[in-house]
Order: sequence, then structure tokens, then C-alpha cells
Amino acid sequence: MFIILSFLICMALVAFYVVRQVRKTNLKSQDGYFLAGRSLTAPVIASSIILTNLSTEQLIGQSGQAYKVGMGPMAWEATACLATVMLAAIFLPRYLKAGITTIPEFLKTRFDETTKRIITVLFLLGYLFCYLPTVLYSGALVFNQIFGVSKALECTDFQAVILVATALGVIGAAYAIIGGLKASASADTLFGIGLIIGGTMIPILGISSIGGGNFIDGLKQLVQLVPAGHFNAINPADAKSPMVPWPLLFSGMLFNNLFYWCTNQSIIQRALAAKNLKEAQKGAFLAGCFKLLTPLVITFCGIIAYGKFNGTDIGSLISANMDLAYPQLVTSVLPKALLGFFAAVLFGAIMSSFNGALNGSIAMYTLDLHKPIFNPKASDEHIVKVGRRFGIILAAVSVCVAPLISFFPSGLYDFLQSCFGFYNMPILAAVVVGIFSKRVPAMGPKVALITHVILYSASKVIPGVRDLHYLYVLSALFVIDTCIMLLVGKLRPRKEEFVLQDVHAVDLTPWKYLKLASVLCILVLVVEYIVFSPLGLAK
Repeated sequence: MFIILSFLICMALVAFYVVRQVRKTNLKSQDGYFLAGRSLTAPVIASSIILTNLSTEQLIGQSGQAYKVGMGPMAWEATACLATVMLAAIFLPRYLKAGITTIPEFLKTRFDETTKRIITVLFLLGYLFCYLPTVLYSGALVFNQIFGVSKALECTDFQAVILVATALGVIGAAYAIIGGLKASASADTLFGIGLIIGGTMIPILGISSIGGGNFIDGLKQLVQLVPAGHFNAINPADAKSPMVPWPLLFSGMLFNNLFYWCTNQSIIQRALAAKNLKEAQKGAFLAGCFKLLTPLVITFCGIIAYGKFNGTDIGSLISANMDLAYPQLVTSVLPKALLGFFAAVLFGAIMSSFNGALNGSIAMYTLDLHKPIFNPKASDEHIVKVGRRFGIILAAVSVCVAPLISFFPSGLYDFLQSCFGFYNMPILAAVVVGIFSKRVPAMGPKVALITHVILYSASKVIPGVRDLHYLYVLSALFVIDTCIMLLVGKLRPRKEEFVLQDVHAVDLTPWKYLKLASVLCILVLVVEYIVFSPLGLAK
């Protein structure tokens, strides 16, 4: 009862704070609803980006993977700082100069309306059929595992998943649909603070428990209990997923991160809502700093769980299902008095991933499809109403589909995730080419997209190629997509060079410490990899 009460108190405090913040924003205007009135500051942007990014895949999946294969999967977290540095230095100045609300809108500005619509439809299909229902289902599944919802309510696991997924969907949709981006970002600020506190507590308490209450002794014992190879994050060139082969750290992984952090609407929308370029760049940098921290507070928990449980009955359970590593660690080291607080933080992190994608989907549908096709002269107030209606439909479908995922084969999620490979590299290539070229015409991204789909499909069936780590395939395809666009630009260039106009949406004065901060961020990344290599703990 105490856990439930403390959970409800935390959620009520967050709701109270959100209501106060939303009252300051004009939700009837397009900028007010979709971009929080372009008023977000760096801490809010960073918290919202991280909470949108963080999901059960990181909390549960990476800890479980580390338990099984070692620190290799930390590449998915740590190397993201390179993409956030590029977001701050290269992409955000162009996006904010153009005054865009969505990524497809940038592609319309650079290429044409048809390109914008194609990319919008691809994004929406990805969110609707893969991301939104999966976030709800996996979040509900993990929440039930850690906090025993089915036992507390005396129902089946499936019924508990339905209840939690519905709660996540309804609450997340309420923030995203009623309060717009301002409500989601405001909630993310508090949940972000809670995540830093709660997330850091787990590895500290876990290591201390190994040392009988002493952190230093626990750290020494952990190094002795865990095989040296488990501390190694530098994987062989032929390593299989979830490990990342070392040649891909600065090629396929970088391209994948650039797509996610620099062109993904649910992430970018937070930075586009900045009050000025300086705050947007600082927000992106702070998000990158947190990604450098997450290997220590998430991935490393798998190593701690290995040292604590290996050779025990719990260790046998985790060996059979590696996704139990993080839940078992949490429930064994976190005091019951704090479980309600941690439940609220975890609930907020899962909810934020959902409403982040929902915010992005609403913005893309209303601004990139509905308004230009069905009602070009629609007022801001009408567009906001349409966005809310679309959000309700999207949330309802996601809530209904989420529990049904449990009936699908276990490989379906991997299949759905691989579907993103059909369009992520051509979208990234289109944005990059659009930024750095002036003569590539609208035909370029269309030809590249068609070619990419054909080649990516072929890579799934060609012997030898289909067994490669998929990031190798995406690395090659990004280069091919880019070359195709440049070739089209060479053969059939635009009649006039493209010039990106400044619409004066926000102040474009850059953050003066960006270069220094970027260098320090990269140095920390290098040090982190040295620590988790044969030169450090893996010797």
C-alpha cells in the first residue's frame, strides 16, 4: 500500500507542475501547441530528449545483454554523444534558420512537396505499426515484472499488461494531446531529474550490496567475481548483434545514430521548440553528456547482476531469460520505501517514449499531410483541433494493439525493427545532401529511396550478405544513397542553387562554448572506451 501511495503522490506532483507550466502557453496557436511556443530552455530540452529516447529496451535489454555478453552493447548509448554533437553544430543551425516544425517540412523546403509527403508517410507507418504499440507493451511487461502488478491485483500477467499498457497510453496521450509539447516536456523535466537520481542509485546500491554495504569493497569484489572479458566493450570485427563490431563504431553506428538523433521527429521536435539556437545547442550537448553516463547506470547494471547472482538460483533464472537481470537487481537492492518513487520514474520514462512519438506523429500528420492536402487555409486553432483528434485515434489504436503483441512470434519485434532499415538511411542521406549541396534536385532523394528499398530487400536474401551485421549493410547503403543523389545532381542539377532563407523564427546566436564542450565530450567517450577495454578493466 505504501508503494502505491508514494507512486500516486509522485505522479500527482508531476501533474500539478505540468498544469502550472502549460497555463503559460497559448495552446491554440500552431507554435504554442506543436513547439511549446518556442520557449524551451536547455535543461528542459535535454530532459525531454533523454526521456523520449529512454525506454525499456535500454533499461531491460541492455542490462540483460551485458549480463550475457559483457559491455559491448554500451556502444548503443555512449557513441550517441557524437550524434548529439553533430546535431548541435551542424543540423540545428539549419533547422532553426528555416523555422521548421517537422523534418519532412525541411525536406519540402530543400526539395519539394512530394518528397515531404513520402517521408511523412514512412515516418507515420513506422510509428504506428512498430514504435507506439511496442513501447506500451514492453513498458507494461517490464513494469509488471519489477513491481508485481499481477500479484498485487491478483490477476494474470496478460491482464496486468493490458491494465498497465492502457494506463500508459491514456496518461501519455493526455499529456501529449491536451497539453501539447509543453506538457510533455514539462513532465519530462521532473521525470528526468528522478531518472538521474533513481537510475544512479541502482548501480551504487548493487555494488555496495556485493561489498557488504561498502561501495569500494564491492567494486573490488566485482572485478574479481566477473570474468575480465565481460568488461570489454571493444568487440571483434565479426561480432554479432547485440554486440557492435569495432569497425562500425564510427561508421554504421554513427550513421544509425545520426538518423535517430538528428532526423527523427520525436527527438528533433524538442530541440526545434528551443527559445533560441544557444539553448537548443546546450540542450543537445547536455543530452549527449547523459548518454555518456547511461553505460554506467544502465549497461553496467548487467555486469553488477552477473557478479551478484551468477551461480545462484536467481542467476539460473537470468541465464534462461537475460531480460530478468535488471528487474532482479532492482528488487533485490532498492529499499521498499523507495520503490514507489522508482515506479513513478520508470512509469514516466516509458510514458515519455510514448508521448514523444505521439507528439511527433501529430505534428507530422497535421502540418505535413492534413493541412496542405485537405485544408490549406485552415487556422491555427483548427489545425490544433485536428491534431488532437488524430492523436486520440492514434493512441486508441496503439492501446488496443499493444497487448496483442504477446501473441506474435518472438522474432516479430526484430522483424519490425529491421523495417526501419528500409527508409532510415535514405532519409538521413536526403537531409545531409540537402544541407551540404546546392544543386541536387528533388528527383535525387526519390531515386535514392527506390534504389535503397531494392538493395536493402536484396540484402535480406543474398547468401553471405544476409549474415552480415545489419549495420555493415546500412553503412554501405548510406554511402550508395548519398552517391546516387550526388550523381543525379551532377546529371540533372537544379537550375538555380538552393539558398536556405532565414525566417527569423528565433535568435541564431550560437553557444560560444560549443566547440570546447564538443571536444571534452569526445575525450570522455575515448576515456570510457579505454576503461572498458583490455587497457582498462578487461585486462
